[in-house]
Amino acid sequence: MSRDHVQSAERSAAAAGAPMSNAEAPFLELLARGASADAYEQPVLLARAEGRPAERIVALEQAKLLALRVRSELEGRRRREAELSALFETAHDLAGLRDLDAVLQAIVQRARSLLGTDVAYLSLNDPARGDTYMRVTEGSVAARFQQLRLGMGEGLGGLVAQTARPYVTDDYFKDDRFQHTLTIDAGVRDEGLVAILGVPLMLGHHVIGVLFAADRRARVFEREQIALLGSFAALAAAAIDTANLLTETRSALADLERANEIIRDRSGVIERASDVHDRLAELVLRGGGVHDVAAAVSEVLDGAVEFADATAAPARALEVSRAEGHAVRHDDDWIAAVAAGGELLGALVLRGHPGLDPVDQRTLERAAMVTSLLLLARRSAAEAEQRVRGELLDDLLDARDRDPRLLRERASRLDADLDATHVVLAARLDAAPADADQEADARRRLWSAASHLAATRHGLAAARDGGTVLLLPLEAGDTATALARRTARHLGTAVHEAVTVGASAPVEGLAAHPDAVAAAYDEGRRCLDALRLLGRAGDGAAAEDFGFLGLLLAGDRDIAGFVGRTIGQVVAYDERRGTDLLHTLDAYFACGMSPARTKDELHVHVNTVAQRLERVGRLLGEDWQSPARALEIQLALRLHRLSAPAQH
Repeated sequence: MSRDHVQSAERSAAAAGAPMSNAEAPFLELLARGASADAYEQPVLLARAEGRPAERIVALEQAKLLALRVRSELEGRRRREAELSALFETAHDLAGLRDLDAVLQAIVQRARSLLGTDVAYLSLNDPARGDTYMRVTEGSVAARFQQLRLGMGEGLGGLVAQTARPYVTDDYFKDDRFQHTLTIDAGVRDEGLVAILGVPLMLGHHVIGVLFAADRRARVFEREQIALLGSFAALAAAAIDTANLLTETRSALADLERANEIIRDRSGVIERASDVHDRLAELVLRGGGVHDVAAAVSEVLDGAVEFADATAAPARALEVSRAEGHAVRHDDDWIAAVAAGGELLGALVLRGHPGLDPVDQRTLERAAMVTSLLLLARRSAAEAEQRVRGELLDDLLDARDRDPRLLRERASRLDADLDATHVVLAARLDAAPADADQEADARRRLWSAASHLAATRHGLAAARDGGTVLLLPLEAGDTATALARRTARHLGTAVHEAVTVGASAPVEGLAAHPDAVAAAYDEGRRCLDALRLLGRAGDGAAAEDFGFLGLLLAGDRDIAGFVGRTIGQVVAYDERRGTDLLHTLDAYFACGMSPARTKDELHVHVNTVAQRLERVGRLLGEDWQSPARALEIQLALRLHRLSAPAQH
């Protein structure tokens, strides 16, 4: 922003008699014209260059921070409004369906916009020719690509159409899971596509087409994006289904003698469906929840509708509804599965209403679809908050030079108080995973459970070092040990596996002294490793629980120096020669310093034990078996074992 712009903004504010300080005027102009974040530095830099008073510069800095916060909030609201508007405008378009091509084009456009891809397109199956063809494209520039026809099983789209399952590829031409053909590859190459995601359009058990989102660069599509595209595919399939129903209705009207009566009836059905979906869309845009949707549908259907978890609904009826995409009758109730992208999220249950006409059945099904979109949106918001909490904790652990005021502000927005007394806890799963995928899934479940616990306890959580680190406030009268044990039980119950938790001593003043968080985390990890080495997996403890060892585990104790001075020569000898003197010492002390029992423990000859102990004596001195020296050596051996895992 130039000097003239700043001075012009100040003069305009003064002339208009606006109730604002001169410091705020240039930033209000930047907000008004939607300037980039970098532009907000210019008024401060200009004031410094002109040698303005320190009070003026401080005022500009404060006004800048406030303006940036306003700008960030405005951008976030615009983004959220755009996403909700796109989702529920599509549902509204479907309710008032007039032109199938227009609705499908809107679905493809909104899917491309929400997923942020270069191209989005939709193909429909041709039963007569046994293949699938392009119906709608958005962002495409290649004519050959827009005219592609894919045989069943050919290309990624043909594979989706054949298997009725979503497929995603990070790099199309390097992916050999599907059949490449010269025609399809040429079309994809003309379009320049690299990463492609395809989800099926389902009517009951039948695939009627495929909805795609694609980028002209390598990209990994997240699970939430796959589910979101699946929801759009469900809307597209519903639009096609509705259009087919309208076509059948028009054909029937031509053949029936009571044409006028049927027309009036069908018109009433459409208007009623449109009214229902308008009400649902309005409810969601006002910020309603799944139970609000259930209440609205209860009023429309004149019955009791409730949302139930997948585990609480009748399993057989729920699976049939999910597979067929329709509400199904169960005794005197109706069950409509709430699903998105192949994931079962729950069900809408209409109680005690066995007689349900097709219109009301379709209303219940549409309400289930809207409910799935609501749940996905809420899940995305929760995961975004988890990421923000993790980023703040990462900054506390890694970035020691952060501004304390900004750290407090960020924590305050997450309902956390960095000036309170906290405990840093290191948590890790103890079960050995069968493979890398299971290990990654277990870590995600642990992080999710820890994030939920941190959010409910006004703390922070982040994935770190193969486990999870939590920063939780310590209540008055509570102890670090009790908090560690409760956290171990809570996380273990949540993930259905043993979770070990090591805790630091209580720490204070985290915003002013962020390096204290990293030191406390190191202490918590040492306690975690000590628990596992001592056979206390699935438990929680703090340094205070280890007695004298706890004094050495906590703070800045020179453990490595003590170990080096006491048994360093033996450690170095083993490393140079590949011998096993340390293990022999462990066994010797464990067997009450009896060579005979030691040789049985090690499964070697007693002469071998004697030779090794003689070598230890030459390395440590003749008095190494005296009571005082023996105690130091045993302690050093234990600390060597405790500290070894923390070094990796």
